[in-house]
Amino acid sequence: MATSTLDIAGSLMLRLQSAIQDSLPIEIPNFVWTLVWTCVGASALWYMAFREKDQPIRYKIPSPKLPEKHEILEQPSIKVSGSTAVQCYAPATGQLLGLLNPATPDSIDRAIKQAQAAQAKWATTSFRARRQVLRSLLQHVLDNQEEICRIACLDSGKTMVDAQLGEILVTTEKLEWTIKHGEKALRPSRRPTNLLMSYKRNTVHYEPLGIVAALVSWNYPFHNLIGPIISAIFAGNGILVKVSEQTAWSSTYFANIVRGALAAHGHDPALIQTVVCWPETAGHITSHPSIQHITFIGSRPVCHKVAASAAKTLTPVLAELGGKDASIVLDSVGKRDLPRVVETLLRGSFQASGQNCIGIERIISPPKTYEQLVKILEPRVRALRLGPQGDVGAMVSDNCFGHLEKLIDDAVSNGARLLAGGKRFTHPDHPKGHYFTPTLLVDVTPDMAIAKEECFAPIMVLMRAPSDSAADILAVANAPDFGLGSSVFGSESDPRLATIVRGLRAGMVAVNDFGATYAVQLPFGGVGGSGYGRFAGEEGLRGLCNIKAVCEDRFAWLGIRTSIPRPMQYPVPDQERSWRFARGVVELGYRMTLLGKLQGLLGLLKNM
Repeated sequence: MATSTLDIAGSLMLRLQSAIQDSLPIEIPNFVWTLVWTCVGASALWYMAFREKDQPIRYKIPSPKLPEKHEILEQPSIKVSGSTAVQCYAPATGQLLGLLNPATPDSIDRAIKQAQAAQAKWATTSFRARRQVLRSLLQHVLDNQEEICRIACLDSGKTMVDAQLGEILVTTEKLEWTIKHGEKALRPSRRPTNLLMSYKRNTVHYEPLGIVAALVSWNYPFHNLIGPIISAIFAGNGILVKVSEQTAWSSTYFANIVRGALAAHGHDPALIQTVVCWPETAGHITSHPSIQHITFIGSRPVCHKVAASAAKTLTPVLAELGGKDASIVLDSVGKRDLPRVVETLLRGSFQASGQNCIGIERIISPPKTYEQLVKILEPRVRALRLGPQGDVGAMVSDNCFGHLEKLIDDAVSNGARLLAGGKRFTHPDHPKGHYFTPTLLVDVTPDMAIAKEECFAPIMVLMRAPSDSAADILAVANAPDFGLGSSVFGSESDPRLATIVRGLRAGMVAVNDFGATYAVQLPFGGVGGSGYGRFAGEEGLRGLCNIKAVCEDRFAWLGIRTSIPRPMQYPVPDQERSWRFARGVVELGYRMTLLGKLQGLLGLLKNM
């Protein structure tokens, strides 16, 4: 068997070597190939020897139940007249999914207490034990991709393709990143010392906070729920997630997916709690004395209320408040690369019906490329199909449709051109669904309201920069009071590219790509009106910890410790002499020349 395996491996290596060699213009000597395969083999052996052998545990979670009677609501809404219940329905069709009783302050208190009891034990677990849970969770997500997507689509209105990208891909990436790199981010880190304190050893420890909370938005019902949970539990915390009323139906199922991974490894699933409540009750969470940190994903007006409530208990808040993301297409893109860029612009603008916090809200181009973009994009946007099986799905609610139409009408009345869409759409097969026609609005200027407000809708906005200079392009891009994500397309040899990347007022920039920063788990967050703080990456994990600085004696075994010198001891015998001694200490430590340090040492010794 071993010989057969080696023969197969050798055959595959020779085929790969031949394929690579055929694609290269020069002949690679055999000794180079020998070195390459030796390195590959050594790496494989190292990986097999040192990788963790923990295998994921497979488990099952029951699917959420639908009402026995298939009912299409006449007026789909999350509120029911005469009832406090949350009415759950499918935005794409208006189908009733069920009714949920909202949480009360008492039930929230009970949920937090249950999480606290579970967290006390969870905080003592090793990173390996936490990775075991995340590996099983990753396996479950991969095994159940279709069902997770189907349920997310039913509850949010998005298409299966959008769910695969926005729910599954980013969640599996976050899980894999945390499994591979999470411990490194949270392991105690050594910090430097200085001359005066050279006998000290300094470290920073990242300890669990306790119970943290996340108030998440509806646009990605699976990922926005699971993402904060992954980071919270890996950092050793318990978590309470307040899910949106708009996608409350799927939240229990999605939370149970993580609870199932905990239970499969013998841990208390009460570590994770989810609640659905109306806004008037949410303040009980944000001002709760047992909540140690809040992640808020939502709008700026709601964040004002969350921050004010959290201030009562001085609870730190991480705020992600959306954006008016600019995608800049420079004239150095080139004809060969322009089709690729156009495909990216379409995906970035219309994925999840534009309901994407880092979706492309404005496309900015200098005059040379502008009209060419308009010409290419117009037929593409007109061809987009609406519906569950189409290109663009439903929006989660129709509450904003009137405002969107007013923004578009206002832009047209002030000189913009409407080339496609611009209004709500009654789907022939799903007349109770919430659909807005994919829109292309061009010649938009920075002073128009639609250039300043986040649309969060399938609306593509094109803006012409006054000139091709980096300064003029940045003036348009940085005009709104938002600063979440952004993207720049152009030739790497174009000197404006680096200038624009540095000049963009944003928390994230993708170069010749869209949304790539989150796909590799770089810190996620913005500046200005887009909020503050970061989740994802090392910064996100560490933000969910008590960052504890520890300063210890390096040579305690030799009896070397800090002691107060005689001139500084209370009662101070001689103030003038004591001051000269202290000055000598400062100059010894911080004079920038050797002579200065020696003078400081002399002053110190003279005043002992």
